[in-house]
Formats: sequence, C-alpha cells, structure tokens
Amino acid sequence: MLNASSTWLISMPRARKRVLLGIFDFFVLFLALWLSYSIRLSEFFQPSAKQVGLIAAAPAIALPILYQFGFYRVVVRYVTEATLWTIMKALALSIPLWLAVVYMTELRGIQGAPRTVPIIYFIVGTALLSGSRFLAKRLLGAAVEDVVNQKRILIYGVGPVGHQLSAALRHDPRNLLLGFLDDDAPLHGAEVGGLRVYDPARIIKLIATLDVQEIIVCSDKVASASKAAMFRTLAKTPVRLSFLPSVASGFGGDLVSRVRDIGIDDLLGRPMVPPDPAILEAPINGKTVLVTGAGGSIGSELCKQIVTLRPKALILFDVDEFALYEIERALREQPGCKPLPVLGSVTDEAAVRRLFESHAIDTVFHAAAYKHVPMVEINPISGIANNVLGTWVVARAAHEAQVEYFVLISTDKAVRPTNVMGATKRWAEIIVRSFASHDQTGNGRGRFCSVRFGNVIGSQGSVVPLFKEQIEKGGPLTLTDEKMTRYFMATSEAAELIIQAASLSKQGEIFLLDMGEPVRIRDLAENMIRLAGLSVKDDDNPGGDIEIRVVGSRPGEKLFEELFYDPANVERTVHPKIMYGKKQPRESWHLREELARLEAAVRDGDHKAAREILFAFIETT
Repeated sequence: MLNASSTWLISMPRARKRVLLGIFDFFVLFLALWLSYSIRLSEFFQPSAKQVGLIAAAPAIALPILYQFGFYRVVVRYVTEATLWTIMKALALSIPLWLAVVYMTELRGIQGAPRTVPIIYFIVGTALLSGSRFLAKRLLGAAVEDVVNQKRILIYGVGPVGHQLSAALRHDPRNLLLGFLDDDAPLHGAEVGGLRVYDPARIIKLIATLDVQEIIVCSDKVASASKAAMFRTLAKTPVRLSFLPSVASGFGGDLVSRVRDIGIDDLLGRPMVPPDPAILEAPINGKTVLVTGAGGSIGSELCKQIVTLRPKALILFDVDEFALYEIERALREQPGCKPLPVLGSVTDEAAVRRLFESHAIDTVFHAAAYKHVPMVEINPISGIANNVLGTWVVARAAHEAQVEYFVLISTDKAVRPTNVMGATKRWAEIIVRSFASHDQTGNGRGRFCSVRFGNVIGSQGSVVPLFKEQIEKGGPLTLTDEKMTRYFMATSEAAELIIQAASLSKQGEIFLLDMGEPVRIRDLAENMIRLAGLSVKDDDNPGGDIEIRVVGSRPGEKLFEELFYDPANVERTVHPKIMYGKKQPRESWHLREELARLEAAVRDGDHKAAREILFAFIETT
C-alpha cells in the first residue's frame, strides 16, 4: 500500500505535488494554532465560527511566505536541517502579520487570542510542519527510492502495438508509464488503459511537468514524418527516443526486447508501403535465382529477402571472397537454405557462360558494380570494364539462356551523369534495354528491366558509414557543400521494391523507386551527431562535441541527383512506390559498334579515349 502511494505521489507532476503540499500544510498550521489555543486554555478549545476564520487566517498568511522562502522547491526526499530554519523564519515573519489581523478583529468585538498563543503557535507550528516533512522522508524511504529509479516513459502511438507495449512495460517495476502521445486530436485528454493521451505538440511542456526520460515510438501508428519531427524537437533535450518496429508482436519481455534506439533510417520522413505478396513471389518462388554482387550491400539484402520467398535454388556470384563467404554463412543459418556460392568476376565471360550452362537459371538480379564515385573517377578503366562490359557479358549470357527475368540494379547517378560511375550505369541501362528490344522481336522469352534509385542508407562506401566513422573519431564530419542533397532509402525497402519491380516488368522498362524528398546532407550530418548523443559544434554552440566542416566537392560529384530525364515521361505502376519511364533504345547495331570501340579502349588502357567514347555515346541516346 505504501509503495503504491509513493509511486502515485512521485509520478505526479511537480506543480500538482506543490498544490497538494500547500493544502496539507494549511491544515497542519490550522491544527497547530488550534492546539496552541487548547494548550494555553488547558482545555479542549471550541472556536466560534468567527474564530475559525481567524485561525484559518494564520496558515493563509504563512503559506505565501513559505513559498517565497523556497520551501516548496525542496524535494521531500532531500529535506535537511536547513528546512527547519526556513520554517522558523517564515513563521516568525507571518505571526506579526497575523497578530495585526487579530487586533483588527478585536476592534470589531471578536474575541482575539491570549498573548502567549503566538509563542506557542510558533513552537507547535515549527514542530508539526518540520516533523511532517522528516516523517514523510523516513516513511517513504526505500519505496521512494524504488520509484525515483524508475524509468519515466511516454508511448507515442495509441495502436495495437502501443497497447501491447504498455501491458508489457507495466510488468516491470523499473518502468513508470506516464501516458500516451498520439496525433489523433479526438483522443487528446482521453484515457486509454488508465493512461492519459497527450498532444505531441505539447511535448516540451510535458517533458518539464512529467519529468519524461524516454519516449517509445510505435511505428504501427506513427508516420515517418512524425518520427522525424519528434526527433528534431527532442534534439536539445535529455529525453531518449526509442523505436518499436511494427512487425513486433507478442507480450512481455519478447516485445520489450524489440525496442531499440531510433536509427537514421527511421528519420527518412517517408511512410513504408507493405509489399504485395503475389507480386513479390512471382519472380522468385520455385525458381532458380542468380544474384551477381551477392556480397554487396544491395546484393546481400536481396539474397536475404529472396530466401524467404522459397526459391528452388539461389546462386551467389561475387568477386570478393570474404563478402561471398559472409553472405553464404548468413544465409545458411536460415532453416533449409543451401545457397551455392560461386567466386568469379562478371568480366570473365567464360566463367559467366559456364554458370548459365550449368544451371537452369530463371531470374537474374545483376547487382555487381563499382559504385564509389571518386574511386571510379580515378580508375575509369576498371569501372568501365566492370560496370559496362560486365553488364554486357551477364546480360548476353542471360539472354542466350532464355531467363525469365533479368533485373539491373541501377542508380540515380545515371541521369545526366557528370562522372564515370554514373555514365557506366547509364550504359548498363541501355545494354539491358537493347536485350529487351531483342525479345520484342521474338528472340527470347525474358523480361529485361532496370531499377533506378538513390543512396542506400548504410551501404558500403556511402556517406552514412563515413559519418559514423568520423563521429567515433571525434569529428569533424566532412561535407562537400552546404546545399548538397541526396535521395535515401533503407536497404530492406530498396531490395523489396526491386523484387516487386521485376514482377511488374513487361519489357525494357527503367523502373524508378519513389524515394520521397531529397535529404540535405547537412541535416543528415546533424541528425547523426544527435543520434550519437552528442551536440553539433558551430557558431551558435561553440562548446559542442562534433564540428561539421565543408571541404569542397570531390571529382565527379553533383550537388543534387535526379531520378529521371523527363518527368513527363514517367508513368505509375500498380505499386504506389514504383514508377517507370519509357524511352526508345538505340538500334542494337549502333550500341554494339560503340561497345566494341569502348572495349578496345579498355583493353589498350587508353583512359582518354575510354572517357570520350563513354560520354559521347550517352549524349546521343
């Protein structure tokens, strides 16, 4: 009972606790003065109605003085001897004022107080008021400490997962649930499961009044934009922001264990669209699937999602031995999954042909590519060989093997490219489109398409892991330009949409994934610093932890990226996050002629000629 009462008291907003203490002190001082009369008269004092008002005037005068002396700023569990001195000073000042009231009432014929009553009142009032504080401190004792050590939590989202989470958290005495936050205005002020629902717009005030320590966001009810807005709001507060994925289910510790710190991919500000199972399974279920670049960021995520869709067989192809080993080992941990790892390069035509001849491959996801812009800019021959000639080798072998689906993983850097990497990916798109043109004439059964999207959060060599590394070293975070923006997408979402795009392909489309609004890299850097529990060091905050430094653009970098050449040429598919652009391909003879010239320049190691051919061809397509 005592522990429950202490929990209720400690969880109460500070302002409300002060009001309750004030009411309690009023009655304590009223009792003290009544006792003073009884002691002086040596009998049970029965005041008249007018004398009751006179006695009530004493605490009414004393309470404002106690407040002014800071008596109500003292936390009960931290009461010290200094509190006794505060009470004595306040009563010593209030008693003369009360005596002035007594004098005025005596002028009106109301019986006042014997002369010694004020002295007795000073002693009894001091004893009762200070004694009540020290007694409360002692009685609450360990129970108060338990409550103080509880984590004070708000749950953001009154949905099914929020209900489950509240039930699970209540089982742990270390947690103290303060209520819900929800964007649904009709719920504000209501109670759900005994917990009040608050407006998220009042969060800063709630943090102060409820002493909030953690907010857990339930994604089944909260939009991504709201998560991002909440993160920005809490950036300069000590409140921890946690996240519970919508896939979480179940009660108790199992559910609570899924609560994690909010990550940068949670702040994209874009709602996720659940996949259509029928569309997702079509190119995978019961089929033999080949993933090139299987050890890379996108390739490995594709493999992880493919195995859940029950393929007949999964072939992993990669030139990186360790990356291939890692993804093969990760997949084998899945029950019944026996992927076939094949070590080799997409530029090795003989090895690629043997691969298609040895296995009846139905679906190809071509993710093998050099993607690091500055690195490919410095090494154009290697980039062209891998990204252009390698795509030609794999696409031609797939076409000759009459695969059902061929999907090229492309990039937004292929649109109006200013760097070698982007230009090689534009070539790759044209190559894939040319084989789709062949199939339209009846020379094959496969559906060839490309899927174009922006940066994948956390992918190898991208800005997110770079910023993480720089934060771990204490900074600074290096920024190309204050105005630079990029499209971002979570790896899992990108892989999911790529598989669905394959199913939607008819022939030769370049699919574009809706990535929401472009993200300012400066904002990304600031958010990552705050996610690490640190502050940005700048002119407004010279004592901050991590500096953001503008270092200028690197070779081939653009300030912004585009997903398509002509917005008017873009059409929607049945999936709200997948679009496609229609563009007639070059005649195959022209492509092959330019490809032969490019291959010769690569073979000769002629950097200048290779660059000229690479960009000249794109300008004419």
